[in-house]
Amino acid sequence: MDINVLKQTARVMVALGKGILAADESSKTIQKRFDKIGLTSTPETNLAYRTMLFTTSGIADYISGVILYDETIRQSIDGTPVPQFLESKGIIPGIKVDKGAWKLANFPGEKVTEGLDELRDRLTEYKEMGARFAKWRAVITIVEGIPSDTCIWANAESLARYASLCQEADIVPIVEPEVLMDADNTLAVCQDVTEKTLKAVFERLAAHKVILEGMILKPNMVISGKKCPTQASAKEIAKATVETFKKVVPSPMPGIVFLSGGQSPDEATTNLYEINLIEGSPWQLSYSYGRALQDEALTAWAGKEENVKLAQQAFLERSKKVSLARQAKPS
Repeated sequence: MDINVLKQTARVMVALGKGILAADESSKTIQKRFDKIGLTSTPETNLAYRTMLFTTSGIADYISGVILYDETIRQSIDGTPVPQFLESKGIIPGIKVDKGAWKLANFPGEKVTEGLDELRDRLTEYKEMGARFAKWRAVITIVEGIPSDTCIWANAESLARYASLCQEADIVPIVEPEVLMDADNTLAVCQDVTEKTLKAVFERLAAHKVILEGMILKPNMVISGKKCPTQASAKEIAKATVETFKKVVPSPMPGIVFLSGGQSPDEATTNLYEINLIEGSPWQLSYSYGRALQDEALTAWAGKEENVKLAQQAFLERSKKVSLARQAKPS
Protein backbone atom coordinates (compact mmCIF):
# COMPACT_ATOMS: atom_id res chain seq x y z
CA MET A 1 0.00 0.00 0.00
CA ASP A 2 1.33 3.41 -1.02
CA ILE A 3 -0.43 5.87 1.28
CA ASN A 4 0.89 8.89 -0.61
CA VAL A 5 -0.54 7.63 -3.90
CA LEU A 6 -3.92 7.07 -2.30
CA LYS A 7 -3.99 10.50 -0.71
CA GLN A 8 -2.88 12.28 -3.87
CA THR A 9 -5.43 10.51 -6.07
CA ALA A 10 -8.24 11.21 -3.61
CA ARG A 11 -7.37 14.90 -3.51
CA VAL A 12 -7.38 15.15 -7.30
CA MET A 13 -10.76 13.41 -7.42
CA VAL A 14 -12.29 16.24 -5.38
CA ALA A 15 -10.34 19.10 -6.95
CA LEU A 16 -12.10 22.45 -6.67
CA GLY A 17 -14.81 22.88 -9.29
CA LYS A 18 -14.72 19.26 -10.39
CA GLY A 19 -16.72 16.12 -9.72
CA ILE A 20 -17.10 12.54 -10.87
CA LEU A 21 -19.21 11.21 -13.72
CA ALA A 22 -20.95 7.95 -12.86
CA ALA A 23 -21.01 6.09 -16.18
CA ASP A 24 -21.03 2.63 -14.63
CA GLU A 25 -24.57 1.56 -15.52
CA SER A 26 -24.93 -2.20 -15.82
CA SER A 27 -26.29 -3.68 -19.05
CA LYS A 28 -29.73 -3.92 -17.42
CA THR A 29 -29.66 -0.34 -16.15
CA ILE A 30 -28.44 1.24 -19.36
CA GLN A 31 -31.21 -0.54 -21.22
CA LYS A 32 -33.69 1.23 -18.95
CA ARG A 33 -32.07 4.53 -19.93
CA PHE A 34 -32.15 3.60 -23.61
CA ASP A 35 -35.82 2.62 -23.42
CA LYS A 36 -36.61 6.33 -23.20
CA ILE A 37 -35.10 6.90 -26.65
CA GLY A 38 -36.14 3.60 -28.24
CA LEU A 39 -32.63 2.15 -28.45
CA THR A 40 -31.44 -1.39 -27.76
CA SER A 41 -28.44 -1.78 -25.48
CA THR A 42 -25.53 -3.66 -27.05
CA PRO A 43 -21.79 -3.33 -26.39
CA GLU A 44 -21.59 -1.24 -29.56
CA THR A 45 -24.45 1.16 -28.75
CA ASN A 46 -23.26 1.44 -25.14
CA LEU A 47 -19.79 2.45 -26.35
CA ALA A 48 -21.21 4.89 -28.88
CA TYR A 49 -23.16 6.63 -26.14
CA ARG A 50 -20.25 6.75 -23.71
CA THR A 51 -17.88 7.87 -26.45
CA MET A 52 -20.20 10.81 -27.05
CA LEU A 53 -19.83 11.76 -23.37
CA PHE A 54 -16.10 11.10 -23.02
CA THR A 55 -15.12 13.00 -26.20
CA THR A 56 -16.98 16.17 -25.23
CA SER A 57 -14.54 19.05 -25.63
CA GLY A 58 -13.84 20.89 -22.39
CA ILE A 59 -15.40 18.31 -20.09
CA ALA A 60 -12.15 17.86 -18.13
CA ASP A 61 -12.74 21.35 -16.72
CA TYR A 62 -15.66 19.93 -14.72
CA ILE A 63 -15.05 16.17 -14.46
CA SER A 64 -12.11 14.81 -12.46
CA GLY A 65 -12.92 11.11 -12.88
CA VAL A 66 -15.27 8.65 -14.53
CA ILE A 67 -16.65 5.47 -12.96
CA LEU A 68 -16.64 2.75 -15.63
CA TYR A 69 -18.47 -0.56 -15.96
CA ASP A 70 -16.59 -3.82 -16.59
CA GLU A 71 -17.73 -3.83 -20.22
CA THR A 72 -16.53 -0.27 -20.84
CA ILE A 73 -13.10 -0.57 -19.24
CA ARG A 74 -12.32 -3.34 -21.75
CA GLN A 75 -13.37 -1.26 -24.77
CA SER A 76 -11.45 1.27 -26.86
CA ILE A 77 -12.09 4.70 -28.36
CA ASP A 78 -10.31 5.34 -31.67
CA GLY A 79 -7.99 2.42 -30.95
CA THR A 80 -7.07 3.59 -27.45
CA PRO A 81 -8.29 1.63 -24.39
CA VAL A 82 -10.92 3.67 -22.56
CA PRO A 83 -8.87 4.12 -19.35
CA GLN A 84 -5.89 5.46 -21.28
CA PHE A 85 -8.17 7.64 -23.41
CA LEU A 86 -9.58 9.26 -20.27
CA GLU A 87 -6.12 9.72 -18.77
CA SER A 88 -5.03 11.50 -21.96
CA LYS A 89 -7.83 14.00 -21.32
CA GLY A 90 -6.74 14.57 -17.72
CA ILE A 91 -9.59 12.47 -16.30
CA ILE A 92 -8.98 9.66 -13.79
CA PRO A 93 -10.51 6.28 -14.75
CA GLY A 94 -12.34 4.29 -12.07
CA ILE A 95 -14.33 1.06 -11.97
CA LYS A 96 -17.51 -0.26 -10.36
CA VAL A 97 -16.55 -3.50 -8.60
CA ASP A 98 -19.64 -4.59 -6.68
CA LYS A 99 -21.94 -7.22 -8.19
CA GLY A 100 -25.22 -5.65 -7.20
CA ALA A 101 -27.61 -5.71 -4.27
CA TRP A 102 -29.26 -9.05 -3.49
CA LYS A 103 -31.95 -10.15 -1.06
CA LEU A 104 -30.72 -10.27 2.52
CA ALA A 105 -31.66 -13.72 3.85
CA ASN A 106 -34.30 -13.66 6.61
CA PHE A 107 -34.93 -9.93 6.13
CA PRO A 108 -37.73 -9.41 3.59
CA GLY A 109 -37.50 -6.16 1.65
CA GLU A 110 -33.83 -5.58 2.48
CA LYS A 111 -30.70 -6.09 0.42
CA VAL A 112 -26.99 -6.57 0.86
CA THR A 113 -24.41 -5.90 -1.83
CA GLU A 114 -22.29 -8.81 -2.98
CA GLY A 115 -19.00 -9.09 -4.86
CA LEU A 116 -16.28 -9.67 -2.28
CA ASP A 117 -15.42 -13.09 -3.68
CA GLU A 118 -12.21 -12.84 -5.74
CA LEU A 119 -12.29 -9.05 -5.39
CA ARG A 120 -8.55 -8.92 -4.65
CA ASP A 121 -7.80 -10.57 -8.00
CA ARG A 122 -10.27 -8.40 -9.88
CA LEU A 123 -8.74 -5.26 -8.38
CA THR A 124 -5.31 -6.38 -9.52
CA GLU A 125 -6.62 -6.82 -13.06
CA TYR A 126 -8.41 -3.49 -13.07
CA LYS A 127 -5.30 -1.74 -11.74
CA GLU A 128 -3.28 -3.20 -14.61
CA MET A 129 -5.92 -1.93 -17.03
CA GLY A 130 -5.56 1.59 -15.67
CA ALA A 131 -8.21 2.01 -12.96
CA ARG A 132 -7.07 4.29 -10.13
CA PHE A 133 -10.22 4.27 -8.04
CA ALA A 134 -13.20 1.98 -7.51
CA LYS A 135 -16.80 2.14 -6.36
CA TRP A 136 -19.06 -0.11 -4.27
CA ARG A 137 -22.72 0.77 -3.69
CA ALA A 138 -24.87 -0.39 -0.80
CA VAL A 139 -28.60 0.36 -0.73
CA ILE A 140 -30.62 1.05 2.40
CA THR A 141 -34.40 0.98 1.98
CA ILE A 142 -36.86 2.94 4.11
CA VAL A 143 -40.32 1.45 4.69
CA GLU A 144 -42.28 0.55 7.81
CA GLY A 145 -39.91 -1.33 10.15
CA ILE A 146 -37.00 -1.05 7.72
CA PRO A 147 -34.04 -0.69 7.69
CA SER A 148 -33.00 -3.22 10.31
CA ASP A 149 -29.77 -2.96 12.25
CA THR A 150 -28.69 -6.20 10.59
CA CYS A 151 -29.06 -4.74 7.10
CA ILE A 152 -27.15 -1.59 7.99
CA TRP A 153 -24.33 -3.51 9.64
CA ALA A 154 -24.09 -6.15 6.89
CA ASN A 155 -23.67 -3.44 4.28
CA ALA A 156 -21.29 -1.42 6.44
CA GLU A 157 -19.08 -4.48 6.90
CA SER A 158 -19.04 -5.21 3.16
CA LEU A 159 -18.17 -1.60 2.36
CA ALA A 160 -15.29 -1.67 4.83
CA ARG A 161 -13.90 -4.97 3.53
CA TYR A 162 -14.11 -3.65 -0.04
CA ALA A 163 -12.39 -0.39 0.93
CA SER A 164 -9.52 -2.16 2.67
CA LEU A 165 -8.93 -4.40 -0.35
CA CYS A 166 -8.91 -1.36 -2.63
CA GLN A 167 -6.32 0.45 -0.57
CA GLU A 168 -4.18 -2.68 -0.42
CA ALA A 169 -4.09 -2.46 -4.24
CA ASP A 170 -3.35 1.32 -4.23
CA ILE A 171 -6.83 1.99 -5.56
CA VAL A 172 -8.90 4.74 -3.93
CA PRO A 173 -12.25 3.37 -2.75
CA ILE A 174 -15.43 5.33 -3.24
CA VAL A 175 -17.66 4.16 -0.40
CA GLU A 176 -21.33 4.53 -1.40
CA PRO A 177 -23.97 3.88 1.25
CA GLU A 178 -27.20 5.07 -0.37
CA VAL A 179 -30.33 5.60 1.67
CA LEU A 180 -32.95 5.39 -1.06
CA MET A 181 -35.44 8.21 -1.63
CA ASP A 182 -38.18 6.07 -3.20
CA ALA A 183 -40.65 5.89 -0.29
CA ASP A 184 -43.01 8.33 1.47
CA ASN A 185 -40.74 9.12 4.40
CA THR A 186 -40.16 12.62 5.69
CA LEU A 187 -36.89 14.52 5.70
CA ALA A 188 -36.52 13.77 9.42
CA VAL A 189 -36.75 10.01 8.85
CA CYS A 190 -34.14 10.17 6.09
CA GLN A 191 -31.90 12.18 8.40
CA ASP A 192 -32.20 9.60 11.17
CA VAL A 193 -31.50 6.63 8.88
CA THR A 194 -28.63 8.42 7.12
CA GLU A 195 -26.97 9.26 10.43
CA LYS A 196 -27.34 5.71 11.68
CA THR A 197 -26.00 4.27 8.42
CA LEU A 198 -22.98 6.55 8.24
CA LYS A 199 -22.12 5.92 11.87
CA ALA A 200 -22.05 2.18 11.22
CA VAL A 201 -20.02 2.60 8.03
CA PHE A 202 -17.30 4.64 9.69
CA GLU A 203 -17.15 2.31 12.65
CA ARG A 204 -16.48 -0.62 10.32
CA LEU A 205 -14.01 1.39 8.22
CA ALA A 206 -12.05 2.12 11.38
CA ALA A 207 -12.18 -1.55 12.40
CA HIS A 208 -10.66 -2.51 9.03
CA LYS A 209 -7.99 0.21 9.32
CA VAL A 210 -9.11 2.04 6.19
CA ILE A 211 -7.13 5.25 5.70
CA LEU A 212 -9.69 8.04 5.58
CA GLU A 213 -7.38 10.43 3.72
CA GLY A 214 -7.21 7.90 0.90
CA MET A 215 -10.94 7.32 0.33
CA ILE A 216 -14.00 9.22 -0.87
CA LEU A 217 -17.54 9.02 0.49
CA LYS A 218 -20.46 8.92 -1.96
CA PRO A 219 -23.67 9.29 0.05
CA ASN A 220 -27.23 10.41 -0.48
CA MET A 221 -28.31 13.89 0.45
CA VAL A 222 -30.74 14.06 3.36
CA ILE A 223 -33.96 14.43 1.42
CA SER A 224 -37.69 13.69 1.56
CA GLY A 225 -38.90 10.45 0.02
CA LYS A 226 -40.33 10.92 -3.48
CA LYS A 227 -43.82 9.94 -2.28
CA CYS A 228 -43.83 12.14 0.79
CA PRO A 229 -46.72 14.63 0.56
CA THR A 230 -44.53 17.36 2.06
CA GLN A 231 -41.31 17.88 0.13
CA ALA A 232 -38.47 19.66 1.89
CA SER A 233 -37.05 22.78 0.24
CA ALA A 234 -33.49 22.94 -1.09
CA LYS A 235 -32.45 25.02 1.93
CA GLU A 236 -33.97 22.47 4.31
CA ILE A 237 -32.23 19.64 2.48
CA ALA A 238 -28.91 21.45 2.65
CA LYS A 239 -29.24 22.26 6.35
CA ALA A 240 -30.19 18.69 7.32
CA THR A 241 -27.47 17.20 5.11
CA VAL A 242 -24.62 19.33 6.43
CA GLU A 243 -25.77 18.94 10.04
CA THR A 244 -25.90 15.16 9.71
CA PHE A 245 -22.52 14.82 8.08
CA LYS A 246 -20.79 17.10 10.57
CA LYS A 247 -22.07 14.83 13.35
CA VAL A 248 -20.79 11.52 12.03
CA VAL A 249 -18.27 11.94 9.18
CA PRO A 250 -14.62 12.27 10.31
CA SER A 251 -12.85 15.43 9.18
CA PRO A 252 -9.66 13.82 7.77
CA MET A 253 -11.54 12.46 4.77
CA PRO A 254 -10.80 14.73 1.76
CA GLY A 255 -14.19 14.84 0.13
CA ILE A 256 -17.82 13.87 -0.17
CA VAL A 257 -19.24 13.32 -3.66
CA PHE A 258 -23.02 13.26 -3.42
CA LEU A 259 -25.09 10.92 -5.57
CA SER A 260 -28.15 12.34 -7.30
CA GLY A 261 -30.35 9.38 -6.33
CA GLY A 262 -33.21 10.00 -8.73
CA GLN A 263 -33.28 13.79 -8.44
CA SER A 264 -33.83 15.73 -11.65
CA PRO A 265 -30.81 17.56 -13.09
CA ASP A 266 -32.14 20.89 -11.79
CA GLU A 267 -32.92 19.49 -8.32
CA ALA A 268 -29.50 17.88 -7.97
CA THR A 269 -27.81 21.09 -9.07
CA THR A 270 -29.84 23.39 -6.81
CA ASN A 271 -29.46 21.16 -3.75
CA LEU A 272 -25.69 20.94 -4.23
CA TYR A 273 -25.54 24.72 -4.52
CA GLU A 274 -27.43 25.21 -1.26
CA ILE A 275 -25.22 22.63 0.50
CA ASN A 276 -22.09 24.52 -0.54
CA LEU A 277 -23.51 27.84 0.60
CA ILE A 278 -23.24 26.57 4.18
CA GLU A 279 -19.77 27.36 5.44
CA GLY A 280 -17.57 25.42 7.80
CA SER A 281 -17.45 21.90 6.35
CA PRO A 282 -14.00 20.29 6.67
CA TRP A 283 -14.35 18.36 3.39
CA GLN A 284 -14.79 19.22 -0.26
CA LEU A 285 -18.50 18.83 -1.03
CA SER A 286 -18.72 17.66 -4.60
CA TYR A 287 -20.75 15.38 -6.88
CA SER A 288 -20.74 11.97 -8.49
CA TYR A 289 -23.84 12.12 -10.63
CA GLY A 290 -25.12 9.69 -13.23
CA ARG A 291 -28.56 10.57 -14.53
CA ALA A 292 -28.39 14.16 -13.28
CA LEU A 293 -25.40 14.79 -15.56
CA GLN A 294 -26.47 12.57 -18.45
CA ASP A 295 -30.24 12.79 -18.91
CA GLU A 296 -30.34 15.93 -21.03
CA ALA A 297 -27.50 14.67 -23.22
CA LEU A 298 -29.14 11.26 -23.64
CA THR A 299 -32.40 12.84 -24.77
CA ALA A 300 -30.59 15.12 -27.22
CA TRP A 301 -28.51 12.24 -28.60
CA ALA A 302 -31.41 9.83 -29.15
CA GLY A 303 -29.00 7.26 -30.55
CA LYS A 304 -28.29 9.27 -33.71
CA GLU A 305 -24.82 10.21 -34.94
CA GLU A 306 -26.08 13.53 -36.31
CA ASN A 307 -27.11 14.55 -32.79
CA VAL A 308 -23.72 14.01 -31.15
CA LYS A 309 -22.69 17.68 -31.13
CA LEU A 310 -26.04 18.77 -29.72
CA ALA A 311 -25.84 16.11 -27.02
CA GLN A 312 -22.29 17.06 -26.11
CA GLN A 313 -23.35 20.68 -25.73
CA ALA A 314 -26.13 19.63 -23.35
CA PHE A 315 -23.68 17.49 -21.36
CA LEU A 316 -21.13 20.30 -21.16
CA GLU A 317 -23.72 22.87 -20.08
CA ARG A 318 -25.08 20.68 -17.29
CA SER A 319 -21.58 19.80 -16.13
CA LYS A 320 -20.70 23.49 -15.93
CA LYS A 321 -23.87 24.24 -13.94
CA VAL A 322 -23.11 21.48 -11.43
CA SER A 323 -19.49 22.63 -11.18
CA LEU A 324 -20.63 26.15 -10.34
CA ALA A 325 -23.05 24.76 -7.74
CA ARG A 326 -20.20 22.79 -6.21
CA GLN A 327 -18.37 26.13 -5.79
CA ALA A 328 -21.47 27.86 -4.34
CA LYS A 329 -21.71 30.00 -7.47
CA PRO A 330 -25.07 30.56 -9.18
CA SER A 331 -25.34 29.32 -12.76
